[in-house]
Amino acid sequence: MSDPHLLALLRALRLRQNAPDAVAAGAADVDAALGEIPTPKKAGDDGEEAGMPPSHFPEEGAAGLLWRGDPGEALGRSSLQSRYGPDRGIPPVGGVVPSGPTGPVPNIPPVAPARRIGGPGTEFPPPQGPGGHPGRRRPGVPGKRGTPRPDGIDPADGQALRDTQRLLRASLTAAGGIDDVADRLWTALRQAQPALLDALPGSPETQRTQLSRALTWLVGRLDDPPALVAGCIQLGAVLAECGIPWTRLRVVGAALAEAMRAGMAPGAWRQDFDQAWRWTWQHLYEWLVHGGTLVAYQPTVWPAEVIEHDVRRADLAVITLRPSLPMPFRPGQYTRIEVDAVPGVRRPYSVAGSPHHDELIELHVRAKTETGVSGTLVHRTRPGDRVRLTRPEGDMGLPAEPRRGILMIAGDTGVAPMKAILAELAATDDNRAAVLFWGVRDRTELYDLDALTDLAAQAPRAAVVPVVAEGDPGPYESGLVTDVVAAFGEWAGFEVYLAGPPLMLTSTSSALHRLGVQPERIHHDPVE
Repeated sequence: MSDPHLLALLRALRLRQNAPDAVAAGAADVDAALGEIPTPKKAGDDGEEAGMPPSHFPEEGAAGLLWRGDPGEALGRSSLQSRYGPDRGIPPVGGVVPSGPTGPVPNIPPVAPARRIGGPGTEFPPPQGPGGHPGRRRPGVPGKRGTPRPDGIDPADGQALRDTQRLLRASLTAAGGIDDVADRLWTALRQAQPALLDALPGSPETQRTQLSRALTWLVGRLDDPPALVAGCIQLGAVLAECGIPWTRLRVVGAALAEAMRAGMAPGAWRQDFDQAWRWTWQHLYEWLVHGGTLVAYQPTVWPAEVIEHDVRRADLAVITLRPSLPMPFRPGQYTRIEVDAVPGVRRPYSVAGSPHHDELIELHVRAKTETGVSGTLVHRTRPGDRVRLTRPEGDMGLPAEPRRGILMIAGDTGVAPMKAILAELAATDDNRAAVLFWGVRDRTELYDLDALTDLAAQAPRAAVVPVVAEGDPGPYESGLVTDVVAAFGEWAGFEVYLAGPPLMLTSTSSALHRLGVQPERIHHDPVE
């Protein structure tokens, strides 16, 4: 990727030329530690993997990692912020140039100015060559810079990035390894800022795994500026979708500093570690904030990997996805899916899963044709394939009134959003009454009954009632699902959720009206 604006980033690396003694002193330790942390695959091997990045470092403390200035001052638009605005060309993610209106980025939140190396409020001093003269001299070529590569990056800048990368790896190794640092970081965040973690989907174990992947991703991408910038911008958009204020991210850096220091032997924290992390976070934070502003300009997209592909019927598959970044959703919502085989076409599918359970997304897909999005997902998708998800939509979900019961009526794959609601009731130990009536044509269409009954058993007060319209019902109810619902009792005090074929939604809504259920208590997604 050729982008001359990245040179602003790379020139900043020359600050490290002003600390040759510190770098040289740690070189042997860095090289020895380099092999102890595996280098992650590059973009394209297994896709972007990132969770929460390191954030603002503490103003004072034993780790000495802060460069926060006066909180009342605002950071002027840096070269990176001004060069990467929507009017100047955002480094694309996955080679796709983002669309949207042009013009300056509005409402970039104020950030305290960087207190950079050399004293409060100072800028990076010009690099010094041999003898103290400005300019960097390469060995054997006095007074000349290296020949830039075709992408515009000077070889010496690339070497400085790799030097910084080795320092980050060495410091993480000295702190006990990435997984140990991630565990301590999660614990520190839970104590200091629980609202930040509550805003992110996933269980505590899932969030720890995402933090570990984030640190691994950061270290592995540091020598690839286009991928690093694009990934951080995308992550910033996701954090904005989660509703996380930028000011809240500052505590992440303080927690990271403590998590690293706590894992090191006394006196193990070094000046070159401090310098490398300061420089790295300064740019990460700018890119994250910038990515958050893009939410107003273009839809946020989550790349996701297919983890499982389970064909339940000839035309139906249950597909498990793992988004590469945290994806917030409410039980009962749906997302739109795009596949490579049908570019530009997105089809809605309900999410069957709980945001409090893990990081996985489950889809129930019935192929309407052999081609198209549904046909591709059912017939030509395999584990390891990648799809793209849009921001979750829809108003179905748990009632705001905790005392109201929940009546769910589903037909065919409309059981997917109801499964998400059951999973949420089980994950949060919610004790409100919930009943799911699943209407099918014959018993062979009860493709997910075992999973549903298991979830209902885990929830305090939930039940699943299969209703078979034709043939031998076996141990289940028989007839029309609306008749069975009416026979079970009074539902006027319940919140009602419907999902299934359009004709089923219409007939069921009419039957519920006759049973005394008020229209405002009946919810279903728009028919498409």
